[in-house]
Amino acid sequence: MLWLAITLAVLVVIFFLMGFRILMEYERAIVFRLGRYSRTIGPGVAFIIPLIEGMKVVDMRIKTADIPRQEVMTKDNIPILANTVVYFRVENPQNAIIKIEDFEYAVKQYTQTALRDVVGNSEMDFVLTEREKVATDIKKIVDAETSGWGVDIESIKIQEMELPAEMKRAMAKQAEAERERRAVIIASDGELKASENLRKAAENLSKSSGALHLRTLQTIRDIAADPSEKIVLFLPSDTGDIISHFVRKK
Repeated sequence: MLWLAITLAVLVVIFFLMGFRILMEYERAIVFRLGRYSRTIGPGVAFIIPLIEGMKVVDMRIKTADIPRQEVMTKDNIPILANTVVYFRVENPQNAIIKIEDFEYAVKQYTQTALRDVVGNSEMDFVLTEREKVATDIKKIVDAETSGWGVDIESIKIQEMELPAEMKRAMAKQAEAERERRAVIIASDGELKASENLRKAAENLSKSSGALHLRTLQTIRDIAADPSEKIVLFLPSDTGDIISHFVRKK
């Protein structure tokens, strides 16, 4: 009888020791008694009744979910490859366990859907230039849904927005055409200003009868500095009169 009592006592002690659990600071446990929700416990040392109660442990730290790259279509029918990261944490462990089967998987799937909706209602230029605004709109949609699951969306970041190769080539050609257009405009503006200056110079030279001839002689002197150059003289119509005037004086 003594051995039986000792054996029963040992079994009882083991039975109760099986009910002790240690939960970390960042963990919470949802306790179920005979399949029904009983309480939320943790952190520290916790006790559950073996065989009668069970528990599910939930990590309360911020989690990172990498949304695989996917092709989304913009409002103006331009395909874009987008890669997104979601930062979230559990704020209500009871809802995260009871109301949804796998909250991590659900967050990923809902973020993908929200990404398609937001990008699909925006044009390509807006998506590429307002990446933070797009991420904020996605966060609002996802956060509104996941709050009922006991999950809080900390932030959503769009890591990459990539256009298809053919679209990149088309945009590169468009940018090159724009640069050429600006270059032509700048060159034409320069020619217009140069022609205006030449017109003013011609007006000033025309006011003096000998100024144009002096300018011609100066140009000839500059050309003659290089002996390999050939000089072709285009004399004004009144040059003969000037030469005749000097001949008569002699």
